[in-house]
Amino acid sequence: MSKSTDIFTEIPELNYSEAAREVDVKEFIKVVESRRSVRVFTEEKIPEEVTRSCLDMALLAPNSSNLQPWEFYWVKDPEKKKKLIEACFSQPAARTASELIVSVGRIGTWKKHCKEMLDFFDKGEQEPPESVTTYYKKLAPFVYTQGPLSILGFFKKIFFFIMGFFKPVPREPTSKTEMKIWAAKTCALACENLMLAYRAYGFDTCPMEGLDSKRVAKILNLPSDAFVVMAISAGKRSPKGVYGPRIRFPKEKFIFEV
Repeated sequence: MSKSTDIFTEIPELNYSEAAREVDVKEFIKVVESRRSVRVFTEEKIPEEVTRSCLDMALLAPNSSNLQPWEFYWVKDPEKKKKLIEACFSQPAARTASELIVSVGRIGTWKKHCKEMLDFFDKGEQEPPESVTTYYKKLAPFVYTQGPLSILGFFKKIFFFIMGFFKPVPREPTSKTEMKIWAAKTCALACENLMLAYRAYGFDTCPMEGLDSKRVAKILNLPSDAFVVMAISAGKRSPKGVYGPRIRFPKEKFIFEV
């Protein structure tokens, strides 16, 4: 009988294959290298279909266990947009933007999404390996359930600490704070997709952490398990939109071959 952990160690027998699509690497490099944090935009509007396409591409980002603990709020209502700009301290990146999108992490949707994954498997033409269904039925709930006041997470932390002397174990998440880190990592991956997508369309963005997160949460009427990861402004780059050349410290400080 397969175990839930087999999903990490065994190659499943599947009747599915997906060939990699050809990519123009020079164009991709151009997109990455030309992406800058633009802080002043022109009055040119972004076509609505462009933003919808960019949001679709954001949702193609990799995410933990495909549980997708993200939400994106495209703020279109003029009054809400005005309040959001104020919550972003009225900085030019927000004030001059054509569009404002808020990335939100959710730490309470994983259980519903586990069920949706199982429902998807039930409706699929191909029966998934037992280890996959066992993962979403048993292992994922064990990993992500923290309990009231993270009591269960506290005991899991002790359990993993002891088990860690004998074999590799999942050290986190074992608290609400670590669940927020878990969700934020996934949201950040999607945010990069979003910004690169806008750049590919010829528009620019600025990720903003400089904001009043409580005010933003109130503007968006977020549920209690949601938290603001960042706001992203988008628009057409002004000639004065980039404040200076890109500065990066020597790569030897950050890249290590071990």
